Amino acid sequence: MPTGVYVRKNDVKARLQAGLAADHVDDFTAWLRQRRYTDKTIVERIRLLACWTHWAREKGYAFDTVRAAHAASFALINAGYRPRFRGDVNRDAVETGKLFIAYLEDRGALPRIPALPEPPIVDEFMAWAREQQGLAETTLGTYATAIIRFVAALGEDPAAYDAAAIRGYILGRAGAVSVARLKGIGVAVRAFLRFLIATGRCPPGRDRAMPPTAGWRLASIPRFLAEDDIARVIAACDGERRLRDRTIILLLVRLGMRASEVARLCFDDIDWQQGNIRVHGKGRREELLPLSQEVGDALIAYLKCARPAFAGSRALFLTEYAPLRPIDRGTIKCIVRRALGRAGVESRHKGAHVLRHSAATSMLRHGVGLAGVGAVLRHRSPEMTAHYAKVDMTLLATIAQPWPESASC
Repeated sequence: MPTGVYVRKNDVKARLQAGLAADHVDDFTAWLRQRRYTDKTIVERIRLLACWTHWAREKGYAFDTVRAAHAASFALINAGYRPRFRGDVNRDAVETGKLFIAYLEDRGALPRIPALPEPPIVDEFMAWAREQQGLAETTLGTYATAIIRFVAALGEDPAAYDAAAIRGYILGRAGAVSVARLKGIGVAVRAFLRFLIATGRCPPGRDRAMPPTAGWRLASIPRFLAEDDIARVIAACDGERRLRDRTIILLLVRLGMRASEVARLCFDDIDWQQGNIRVHGKGRREELLPLSQEVGDALIAYLKCARPAFAGSRALFLTEYAPLRPIDRGTIKCIVRRALGRAGVESRHKGAHVLRHSAATSMLRHGVGLAGVGAVLRHRSPEMTAHYAKVDMTLLATIAQPWPESASC
């Protein structure tokens, strides 16, 4: 192994020498180092690899069945297996097994398994939606999951997509998913049907065969955090070690940005002279938000003291540990969830969007009008912004309309 990387316990070495990775430990270590894993992380990965390969050897797996060993261990953990002692197989060990397989593929020791291609008609829809509708990649990824399942159920021939088949598919899904998920499936399938209509593969109006999903529009109360909870979440990101997390939290809770918008920020999006941030929003719209002093100071501190040196990317926010790469919206959701946990904030909603809602309600409490809130959040419809008036009964009274043929209260 390279100097500076060592395994603490002799039994780890013994397990490695007797397991599937016996001939690859040193090269695997070098591979991790090339991907900028820290020495401490490499030591832990080697220990976990010893746990996983020891389990695989005991179960009778050999090197040529390493993928089957990983599939079996993954199924075991998902079935609820709990490790009995420190060196037993666990979820982290299974993840390290997956990393080891990626190393073997990269080195050519295992052939790569090509990904299953999407149906051609789905590929065509994705290209059409990207070019003609301007849909963001995150939206397309969400749509693709629902559309692939729809095509798998009804076939790749649009001639089979009659009203009865479409309604039957949606009604069948209704019994298996939540109302919110069913609405998302409906939006994706309806967009797919409109593509087929636009390209002449389905008759006009076929998208109207989609049965509507019952539910009141904007009926719920916006989920948000109180001012004290917001302050605790921000304080939970103090210290040089969490400069990145603090900056992301401030962008979410002060400017009301979406997780995907924060993840897409690049150096070129910050205009220090004019004091604004260019945001790449929905529908490929680019809009400007003011760069406040608090957010600007946090950005400078992160860039000076915490952002890893990585010439391969212009993205503002990178992962803290190897492999270095731009973060995605899933990472931001995890950052928010961990910050809420450290702050001791009890909330049913732990995703990044709760901070966007909190930004809106905070602006309303400080006297910002609905039009101003809508401008910051970049809502297309005033109705969406009026949704936040529900948290302020005084403001709600100013927009409430009297019931027909009744005296105003």
